[in-house]
Amino acid sequence: MTPISLLIDPIAFNLGPITVHWYGIILGLGALAGLLLAIREGKRFGLSSDFFMDILLLGVPSAIIAARAYFVLFKWDYYRENPGEIFAIWNGGIAIYGALIGAVISAMIYCRAKGYSFWRIADICAPSLLIGQIIGRWGNFVNQEAYGGPVTKRFLTGELHLPDWIVNQMYVEKDGLFHHPTFLYESLWNVLGIALIFVLRRRPWVRSGEVFFTYLIWYSIGRFFIEGLRTDSLAFNGPSWLASLMDALWSPMTAVFQAGFLDPNYGDVRSSQLIAVLTVLACVILIAVRRRAGWSSERYSDPILNRKTGLPAGAESDTATAAAAKRKENQDDPQNQNPTV
Repeated sequence: MTPISLLIDPIAFNLGPITVHWYGIILGLGALAGLLLAIREGKRFGLSSDFFMDILLLGVPSAIIAARAYFVLFKWDYYRENPGEIFAIWNGGIAIYGALIGAVISAMIYCRAKGYSFWRIADICAPSLLIGQIIGRWGNFVNQEAYGGPVTKRFLTGELHLPDWIVNQMYVEKDGLFHHPTFLYESLWNVLGIALIFVLRRRPWVRSGEVFFTYLIWYSIGRFFIEGLRTDSLAFNGPSWLASLMDALWSPMTAVFQAGFLDPNYGDVRSSQLIAVLTVLACVILIAVRRRAGWSSERYSDPILNRKTGLPAGAESDTATAAAAKRKENQDDPQNQNPTV
């Protein structure tokens, strides 16, 4: 039976000819929350708020472009016939793994230009990425996308105890069924991830880069199992052994949930599941290799050094401030015989 309550309008408001979508507002709030978290932790290491503002200003457009390009690439058959929709990101259709690729590349370039280790900055920003994903997934909720396979209303209200405003939004009119709120599952999984990272980064044995790797591992594990519930996964036709391997890894979930339908004509391997598995393996290997080779001698709690100046983060601004004060003192005292050069 169709719920009485109306679905949430994806359009928040109009400013003349400009239409403002909830999707964009929610993504913006996620970016802002992530920025505030990074600034707060960065202050412990002497990093300025401007440093993280610059990362955000470079990272957000890079992430959006890469996320959209990733999504369009895997759905090229559709967008080749509908090129006008390639840039319509307000309707949804961005891939988080693509966003991560874009954000990481831009951050690497910026950190190198500023003289800081990318791994140290990535560790600080790891919770920011998670909070952005926690909030950003609610954009999928408003757009009624990225949901899972069909469930009963009783499951949503009786088993999950969800409020009506979430339950009603999980009713998809085109098929007349309620669906798994996979956006919510991923948001809650990432909340646990932030709690884990907050504890982990205060441990004295944590080396540089390992907080960021932990974020990737945690997120990828959750994404692998949650992705199996979805019915709109990006997919491709892979070898039969690979499809069987992905199914076998996901099989523990069958004790509780049924996998979301994946059209065999579209593909038999969910791309996000494969990337999740590869990401976990790569991160575990990198942690082991970096420790064994001595590439991660710095600890998370160590001061962050600028590799161009050799000074701790923040010391450059302190030195510049002291020099400026000395110059002003010399200008105010014409009798000073030792002007700053």
